[in-house]
Amino acid sequence: MIEEPAAAEASLDPMRARLLAALAEPGSAAMLAARLGLPRQKVNYHLKELERHGLVELTEERRKGNVAERVYRATAASYVISPAALAAVSPDPARSPDQLSARWLLALGARLVQEVGSLLTGAARARQRVASFGIDARVRFASAADRAAFAEELSQAVTALVGRYHDESAPQGRDHRLVVGLHQIPAIPTTDPPAAAPAPTTDPSAPQED
Repeated sequence: MIEEPAAAEASLDPMRARLLAALAEPGSAAMLAARLGLPRQKVNYHLKELERHGLVELTEERRKGNVAERVYRATAASYVISPAALAAVSPDPARSPDQLSARWLLALGARLVQEVGSLLTGAARARQRVASFGIDARVRFASAADRAAFAEELSQAVTALVGRYHDESAPQGRDHRLVVGLHQIPAIPTTDPPAAAPAPTTDPSAPQED
């Protein structure tokens, strides 16, 4: 989880992102330069920047003749930039809550990333696991009316379930956050060529365009 603005900026550089991906397996500047077809000096510069921001770490230093070869690896298998990196302009779900607003759903998602990321960071330091639960489902509605009915039923079911288990007076209780989101799955762009236009008809009985 990347929370510092400077680290986020470093990770978004295209070349540094390539280096992070390549360093899923340990490698040196010379190895990465050969693999990615880049000058070694440039690779070495970017590795130092990534190391400065804690995105890669030194795993080994070995000598080859008079040259010290430094071997690095990425500090994580994957990275997510926390909304905390843009704290001044990050979306706030407390602002204009609206169950039917896509912007509010996005703000809920941003808060989810920030809070779970913070939990993961703390748990990693304490060598503990994070208690969590998730459901990912796909539903295809026949109509907008069906989607609205589904949302209403889901809202009632979640409200009843929360009311059944929520205990404000529990002395040893721990607060949890439940987020349920529903959104249309974005269409995947295709690279297929457009279909050819139909040939003009020569049938005199066919309707003609003005």
